[in-house]
Amino acid sequence: MTTVAAGRVHRQRRHIRERWALVAGLLVLLVGAGALTVHLAMPAWYARLWYPMEHVSAITAEAAAAGVEPDLIAAVIYRESKFKEDALSDRGAVGLMQVLPETAGWIHRQRGAPAAEPERLAEPEVNIAYGTWYLHYLSDKYGSPDLALAAYNGGETNLQQWIATARRDGHALTVAEVPFSETRNFVGAVNDARSVYRRAWSTPLGLP
Repeated sequence: MTTVAAGRVHRQRRHIRERWALVAGLLVLLVGAGALTVHLAMPAWYARLWYPMEHVSAITAEAAAAGVEPDLIAAVIYRESKFKEDALSDRGAVGLMQVLPETAGWIHRQRGAPAAEPERLAEPEVNIAYGTWYLHYLSDKYGSPDLALAAYNGGETNLQQWIATARRDGHALTVAEVPFSETRNFVGAVNDARSVYRRAWSTPLGLP
């Protein structure tokens, strides 16, 4: 093969490689764009891959008993523990719904509290029972799911101080005014997860 012919063959092969590289790049972009579209749209089948659901019977039973929406319970579990049964926080909060043992002890002394002893708080069903009872108590006391979530994360003492400050300023407390960024983020994250659970897991949770 002459030098000229060899050079021509080399250029042809280079052009072919360049074309294949361009095609491969376009395919990667198309696949990536499709995946991003699916992720942003979050259809139910895809949402179920990212937002797990376990202990459905316990969640729906405790929701019915306490008058708490089951999607709220699922969303709190997701935000608190990602459904990891043995989750334990640095502060000592236990289990799926990250209930503090001292909070469980207080709950156990209240009327209508779960029958199980608080020493069993690490058990998933017991943990869900205590966490759900507490959500109902907070929602009933403060009249707002958002304020209940703020108290669940930031503590009742802090919430009462924030409410008092807002009242002195002549208005009702909003989540945006909560001084703890962790608590504001918690409320927002639970509400976001709640909308996903309501859409993706409506049938298992018995939602319309």
